[in-house]
Amino acid sequence: MKSSAQVVVIGGGVVGASVLYHLTKAGWTDVLLLERRELTAGSTWHAAGGMHTLNGDPNVARLQQYTIQLYEQIERESGQDCSIHLPGGLMLASDETRMDFLRMAVARGRYLGMQLEMISAREAQDLFPLLDPKYFVGALYDHVEGHVDPTGVTRAYVKCAQLAGAEVRQHTPVTGLSQRPDGTWDVHIENGEPIHAEHVVNAGGLWAREVGRFVGIELPVLAMEHHYLLTEDMPEVAEYVKRTGHEMPMALDFSGEIYIRQEGGSMLLGTYEQDCKPWSPRETPWDFGSRLLKPELDRITPELSVAFKHYPAMGTIGIRRVVNGPFTFAPDGNPLVGPVRGLRGYWVACGVMAGLSQGGGVGLALAAWMTSGDAGDSGMDIWAMDVARFGDYATLAYTNAKVQENYRRRFRITFPNEELPAARPLLTTPIHDRLTAANAVWGATFGLEHAVWFQEAGKEPIEEVTFHRSNAWNCVAGEVAAVRQRVGMTEISNYAKYRVAGAGGEAWLSSLLTARMPAPGRITLTAMLNDAGRIVGEFTVARPNQADEWYLFGSLPAEVHHSRWFRHHLPRDGSVRFEVLGLGLTGLSVAGPRSREVLAAIAPDLDLSTEAFPFMTFRRVDLGMTPVLLARINYAGDLGYELWVAPEYQRELFDRIVAAGEPHGLRLFGMRALMSLRLEKSYGTWFREYRPIYTPAEAGITRYLRLDHDFIGRAAHEAEMAADGPKRRLVAMVVEPDPDAPADVIGDEPIWHDDEVVGWVTSGGYGHHVGESIALGYVPTELSTPDGPGGSGLEIEIIGRRRPARLQPEPLFDPQGLRMRQ
Repeated sequence: MKSSAQVVVIGGGVVGASVLYHLTKAGWTDVLLLERRELTAGSTWHAAGGMHTLNGDPNVARLQQYTIQLYEQIERESGQDCSIHLPGGLMLASDETRMDFLRMAVARGRYLGMQLEMISAREAQDLFPLLDPKYFVGALYDHVEGHVDPTGVTRAYVKCAQLAGAEVRQHTPVTGLSQRPDGTWDVHIENGEPIHAEHVVNAGGLWAREVGRFVGIELPVLAMEHHYLLTEDMPEVAEYVKRTGHEMPMALDFSGEIYIRQEGGSMLLGTYEQDCKPWSPRETPWDFGSRLLKPELDRITPELSVAFKHYPAMGTIGIRRVVNGPFTFAPDGNPLVGPVRGLRGYWVACGVMAGLSQGGGVGLALAAWMTSGDAGDSGMDIWAMDVARFGDYATLAYTNAKVQENYRRRFRITFPNEELPAARPLLTTPIHDRLTAANAVWGATFGLEHAVWFQEAGKEPIEEVTFHRSNAWNCVAGEVAAVRQRVGMTEISNYAKYRVAGAGGEAWLSSLLTARMPAPGRITLTAMLNDAGRIVGEFTVARPNQADEWYLFGSLPAEVHHSRWFRHHLPRDGSVRFEVLGLGLTGLSVAGPRSREVLAAIAPDLDLSTEAFPFMTFRRVDLGMTPVLLARINYAGDLGYELWVAPEYQRELFDRIVAAGEPHGLRLFGMRALMSLRLEKSYGTWFREYRPIYTPAEAGITRYLRLDHDFIGRAAHEAEMAADGPKRRLVAMVVEPDPDAPADVIGDEPIWHDDEVVGWVTSGGYGHHVGESIALGYVPTELSTPDGPGGSGLEIEIIGRRRPARLQPEPLFDPQGLRMRQ
């Protein structure tokens, strides 16, 4: 065995094999895969083999499309049979709400080039005659869906990689990892000398937690027991194949929480049962191999009862085999992919519960990321799979609770206004009880509770989940009105907060960020780009005084993602100190035309006039006895302030603002109102309008760029502008909702023009003050101005219906920005 390699991949399941293959395709051939037993000897070998293209995140869906399209190529290159079957697939809806969900899935598929169509229950029965149509109202039919042989796929990846120069060692357990001072790794193996590697990939599957613990991290991944069964051969199957010449499509039955497909002359049926059971929740036994677990049919009896009712012939045939095997989930059901913050050269590719749908895309993305160099990234938008989307709050117990919740809800709708309850509340701020007493309806982001909206006194703080407008409507409208007409206060502790200090701080920040760093006492808005000139971050940067100290505010869900980027680019000479402040800094925002009067009542000696404290000012001040970092800025786009304090001061400050605001009609407002207010100003937000598939020119934030200094991505931006500028642009639109069943956009809806899909919505909602339904989205540049072809004929498909939309070239509220500067 070789004693060194550029990359060591730990784990010989389908994901590890895909990573190995894609690294060789990217030109890295000095790669070694280590498997503790035989290839696939974890969860891959007993997988049901299903594959599909649909995913709630369009960027993950693209990678799933890539995965399925890849199988013919690796089969051809390797000579290994992958047993590719693409009979198509059905998603069966038992009610109109599920049909709405499927209509939205079809709409998303339009701009992804998917072959999706809505069909009736009778048409579904024609394709899948085992079903009883009386239990369904319709279905989605996906022409590109099917199943493969998991072992064949894994071996095909490996053979292709070996042909390119990769090496694979089976029966070679990894027993530990140690990092050298230069950042490279020693991979310790059983009965052998350590292997020296520049990079290590944790594709450990069932043992991913253990491989993470080798380096002192606790990855949020948990294995669940999962059943499927194979029937005896069925005459109905034989008759269908004889009549049509092909096998039946796959089927997902949402109300039954089951999936079903043909396997030879029999049927394979699996379920995500409500009575679910984690497997080995604390640690995975090292001696577990190609074994199955004892079937527990009593746990899946309710789901089987539904299956035998929905598919009557299934209840009359014998069961040939029952499979119960473990496979892994992350808390939200998506994979964990990418580098780990603070561990140079350590990468993960695990928690891939849909390995046959996603394994190819995971390997492609990770290989692109690894080969891009120390300062690079994947060049793709894989935020939904990035391991950095979870923070330290994702403990073993948190992961256990969320994985079980996700497993039970695998075939259930998560509505756009739904806040799932498992593992909550976890992180709270000192005013949590104050907001609860005010009847807050709570949500959670990155483990932190935040007020979504405030229910009327005396009513239960519960929101009805829906694709349409909910019972929050009137309350949110009242919160918005308070901000626009008087004054409102909201908590903003759910921002990410960072502190940069040191003599080299300004030069370092300037090398990463697109704007000039602010002068003492000032604020600037800026983007952060990758080498390709695409947006990897958007921040507010503030400098309170002459000291070498800067505060950065950004998106909380991206806290680990962004801090990983910052830490990776830190100079090694100690001239810069970077700190994630987390809940060590809490915040309140006071906004509205009377906000200055409220703060003046708290600190009458503090001059908050525009002359003394103009827009975009940031200073350390005392509001009474409370030391505050005070910023003249807010996300509502009105006169307003952000107040940042140590957590021990937050309750006292909150109480004083409430008391001072009472004569001015101050009202608490939540995140739902804040989103309405920002849409009225056409403000974008990270992950929706700003993400790594867009450039600043496309996103309309070139005002954030100053070409008087060098920064990552500048050359790519200049090249884009020299080549006639962006080909698409972010636009704001006013939408006419369906008057009979009004619904606003939520994001990812297709934008139509002249009967063609030309773009997609990034976010939207209702602007309560301006009285309009608003959408933000990307369209081709030639359609982005009202005086061009886009001036008429635009439509947005909302829950299966195309609704008229018109371009809104300037913000609907205060287009000149006078209110926030007054």
